[in-house]
Amino acid sequence: MQTGVTDPNGNAPIVPDSEFNAALPPLSGDINAPLEPMPAVQQPAKAGTAAAPANTPVVQPPLVNPDGSLPAAAAENPELAQPLQPLSTFNTAPLQTAADTKDADAPQIRYDTELKGLEKLDLAGQFKALSALREGGGKAANATQVAARAREDEALAVRLMKSLGYYDGTATSLVETVPDATDATKPARLRAIVTATPGRLYTLSSVDIEAQPVTPPDLLRRNLPLKVGDPIEAARIQGAEANVSLTLPQQGYPFVKVGDRDILLDDQSEKATGAYTLPVDTGPRSSFGNLVPAGDPVFDLKHLNVFPRFKDGDLYDSRKTDDLRDALVATGLFSSVAVEPQRTARTNPDGTEAVDLLVRQTKGPARTLAGSAGYSTGQGIKAEGSWTHRNLFPPEGALIGTIVAGTQEQGASGTFRRSNAGKRDKTFTAIASAVHQNYDAFDAFTGTLSARWSYVSTPIWQKRFTYYYGGELVGTNESVYDFTQGRNVRRTYGIAALPGQVEWDTSDSLLNPTRGYRLRLNVSPEGSVSGGFKPYVRTQIEATYYYPVSTSLVIAGRARAASIQGIARDDLAPSRRYYGGGGGSVRGYGYQRLGPFDPNGDPVGGRSLNEFALEARYRFGNFGIVPFVDAGNSYESSLPKGSELKFGAGIGGRFYTNFGPMRIDVATPLNPRPGDGKVALYISIGQAF
Repeated sequence: MQTGVTDPNGNAPIVPDSEFNAALPPLSGDINAPLEPMPAVQQPAKAGTAAAPANTPVVQPPLVNPDGSLPAAAAENPELAQPLQPLSTFNTAPLQTAADTKDADAPQIRYDTELKGLEKLDLAGQFKALSALREGGGKAANATQVAARAREDEALAVRLMKSLGYYDGTATSLVETVPDATDATKPARLRAIVTATPGRLYTLSSVDIEAQPVTPPDLLRRNLPLKVGDPIEAARIQGAEANVSLTLPQQGYPFVKVGDRDILLDDQSEKATGAYTLPVDTGPRSSFGNLVPAGDPVFDLKHLNVFPRFKDGDLYDSRKTDDLRDALVATGLFSSVAVEPQRTARTNPDGTEAVDLLVRQTKGPARTLAGSAGYSTGQGIKAEGSWTHRNLFPPEGALIGTIVAGTQEQGASGTFRRSNAGKRDKTFTAIASAVHQNYDAFDAFTGTLSARWSYVSTPIWQKRFTYYYGGELVGTNESVYDFTQGRNVRRTYGIAALPGQVEWDTSDSLLNPTRGYRLRLNVSPEGSVSGGFKPYVRTQIEATYYYPVSTSLVIAGRARAASIQGIARDDLAPSRRYYGGGGGSVRGYGYQRLGPFDPNGDPVGGRSLNEFALEARYRFGNFGIVPFVDAGNSYESSLPKGSELKFGAGIGGRFYTNFGPMRIDVATPLNPRPGDGKVALYISIGQAF
């Protein structure tokens, strides 16, 4: 509306035209005239007071009093004098964003992703795993978000190409609208296209190492597997440098430090190349010195020196240092243990520096409760629990109490075990046990006192040659079938034995071998007292072989033969005879049910035994299938025969764990006798052999 004119609603103007025009300052026609001073600002009047005249300037208070003193401070706002509120009274919940309050019904656009140029470099898989576009799942809030993701993928494509040596590589992205070809009424989709152009491949024009002289002179160059002409590929370069860091401490240089590489790219020449330089601080060439205990000592220096597999003055090898630490951890007596090389500045006659090993120890719990359970046809259910104090008699003198409860075996035992007794992995064991065994072959109440020295393989150090030897005193009361009387009678036997074993093992694993072989010989001279002293010798020989057909298939075979010389079968305690059948023998037949029988149909055992087994172990991932066939028997004669073999066959399942395979075997006898079952089931840990 016009100024000063009443509007159609009858409202008068706020400011009449005459008053408005009078308030306008006069305008000068001289554009170069100086600016006029600003009028003083008029403060609004407070409620209840008279307004100051319009032309009365507001007087500002003086900054300094006439006497030079500062004016009085204004009255303090009472709000500022209040104490601060405690933080706990504030609401610390973060503000919700649009992403946090996403409405399921909010409109979203959909897009497709297309990649070009990386397929020939075999980088498509890595790109897809890291792509921001693919991480979005083909959905976005708007086209701007799709474009932002495409720009992230441009940078990703460039990084991937550079990782393979394509330093001139470029990438572009395009987001386009694609209408629905089948239905024009449907909303159009977006297509994000990332196009990569690799450019030239850069290769090494030179490989130089800046380091002190080493012994042998080519040690560094030999362990840096890079050569002129190799692509400047990130994984190749980093792997070569890691190899230097790994192998030099294994060959006498424990303090090696690999510096930052320098690669000078030449993009002006016809061939794209780069000059590679690696600084390496090798440190002194070193030999093993002394062990130095530190921390909360579990073992004194004398016992610590049992564990190393090296001698003073041997060239330093980090693998032997790691082996020492692993052996200490395996005792189970540490909550933490570390072995660190320390410089000493002592020079050996061969010019190497002696390096002491600082062994930092922290005590751990020494007591353990353990339990196990299993089942097999013929042996029934068997559960075993044990309590162990691994260091009751330091160093490493353990006391073990064991209880066995089962459907066919019950007993208890106490064991004293001295581990690493004067030599690493050499063990002294003394056992006192009482057990009741009720099987088809015999019913025996047996007490045993035994002592044994053994040198055995461990998961840390699997040895080629192992052995044990010792002595046993056995008192047993057993049910035995007396063929002269034609009935079962109970007899008491006193037995003294000197068992021993030697084994040669070239296999690649204790619980799950895939290649190599094992040879084992057991000899036990014994004497039995039951109405008279009768000496005899028990012997057994066993051979196993493992042949890898492929990475997933292993053929495994076993042959075993045993003999008892110098005594008649019926003069032997039934528990000392040989029996066939069961999970560790000929599967498909009941436990101890292969061999001669008495008229009641119960096995009586024999003086000889032979067994054969063949398995095809097929593994896929953490699972496996094992078809197998077994054969064997036990005989009354002192030497085994080949004409009376019994055969069993079946299939097994394996579940592979970190500590070994779990085994479930189902077998059936192929030439059963009257009374043999049709199916036998075996569940245990580890392969059958």
